[in-house]
Amino acid sequence: MQKKISAALISVFYKDGLIPLAQKLQALGVTIYSTGGTQQFLEDAQIKCVAVESLTTYPSILGGRVKTLHPVVFGGILGKRDDAQHVQEMNEYKIPEIDLVIVDLYPFEETLASTNDEKLIIEKVDIGGPSMIRAAAKNYKDVVVIAAKDDYETLENILNNQAGETTIEQRKAYAAKAFQVVMNYDIAINNYFNPENTATQTSANKQVLRYGENPHQSATFYGNLNELFTQLNGKDLSYNNLVDVDAAVQIISEFQAPHLEGFKEVVFGIIKHTNVCGIAAKNTVHKSWEAALAGDPESAFGGVLVTNGTIDKVTAEAINEIFFEALIAPNFDEDALAILKSKKNRILLQLTSLQSPNSVQTKSLLNGTLSQQNDDGNFIEWKEVGGRTTTVVEKNDLIFANLVCKHLKSNAIALIKNKQLIGKGCGQTSRIDALRQAIEKSKQFNFSLQGAVLASDAFFPFNDCVSIAHEAGVKVFIQPGGSIRDKDSIDYAVQHNLAMVITGMRHFKH
Repeated sequence: MQKKISAALISVFYKDGLIPLAQKLQALGVTIYSTGGTQQFLEDAQIKCVAVESLTTYPSILGGRVKTLHPVVFGGILGKRDDAQHVQEMNEYKIPEIDLVIVDLYPFEETLASTNDEKLIIEKVDIGGPSMIRAAAKNYKDVVVIAAKDDYETLENILNNQAGETTIEQRKAYAAKAFQVVMNYDIAINNYFNPENTATQTSANKQVLRYGENPHQSATFYGNLNELFTQLNGKDLSYNNLVDVDAAVQIISEFQAPHLEGFKEVVFGIIKHTNVCGIAAKNTVHKSWEAALAGDPESAFGGVLVTNGTIDKVTAEAINEIFFEALIAPNFDEDALAILKSKKNRILLQLTSLQSPNSVQTKSLLNGTLSQQNDDGNFIEWKEVGGRTTTVVEKNDLIFANLVCKHLKSNAIALIKNKQLIGKGCGQTSRIDALRQAIEKSKQFNFSLQGAVLASDAFFPFNDCVSIAHEAGVKVFIQPGGSIRDKDSIDYAVQHNLAMVITGMRHFKH
């Protein structure tokens, strides 16, 4: 059901970006009602307005606390156009139909962040704004509500493309956003009055992002990144940046775990679309970087880099030669920082903690939320079931490989040689396809699989993966086991004198 906008109420605190939309409304012949500073702002831009006071017959009173709280205003927003009694009463009391409400909220959180003056904070508890937003959202069948400046441009485009009309689906979508805006606002106020209540702290540190995974998706981050990082350079983190940074922190944290006690080497990883595309552990940060990059230099382009070592000048000079989104490290030498800061948008994050503060993962799904414990650990047991036992070097590579594979999307295969990722297959619907992808990656960058080890994130249901990898040169395997046909792979390993370790711990990453 499409409806034409004939009258709009505009009353906003943040006025940037408003003029083009208001000009469009004026060009469409829309009557614009406005208040105080917004009215003055629009009129200065040669946009005609009708003062809300002319509807209410009351001026703004009580220091601006009461401007729009009046039956004429709320009747115009809440009146149902298809209800005969509503229409009759609106005519009787001279209540105009208001088809569009553009209202934002006083900057409560911003004020809270800038002052401890309770008087100033309380005055930024908006009353009329949330009321009008909720009223308009409730009556979305007839009314469009815009509760944030981020939606000015999208509405303008709709009006351009649809000759000043909106669909019921569009109005409902805007209503949903509006209710979310008011909800987050109320949570912030609740948190101020109830600081001991941790149940609603998810909105205490709210950061609106440029957009989500794609430009048409809005996105917000709830959390305090300052607890984990000090940002030394670059633009604000985007939705996709944050997802990859999370993946980077997760994998580098593995190399501080108790089961790697005594691990002396420096690890350098490259993350792309949450998968590890390059990683290596060497005795210097520069060597680790070189080895990580060599594993897949093509995929590294535009990735997120992470290390548990200090970035020195030599490493910074090498890293500076490629395009990357973000670099995460616990420390940077001053001369290294000077090099890396040569590009103003390049994100540099200094880690203050290598451990994720969250022990539980959550994900919205269907009409609810999934929650699970983090996938902590590497292996439960170490069962040598092949035709021979692993050497010390092979065992160290297997431990490393299993951790790397843990951070690849399933189905996943990781090929490791001398603590360097030389081939990986991930996100495949077949484990054989993941293996073939890993082998082809190793060939693409001229790695020999002689002396390499293979890690699988889940069991081998048949012996086909083991035989294919063996033919390619792999003689050492690690996998969780758990298939009713584990014996097929084990028998093949025994027959061909291959080393195979079963861990009893699956690291499937859906």
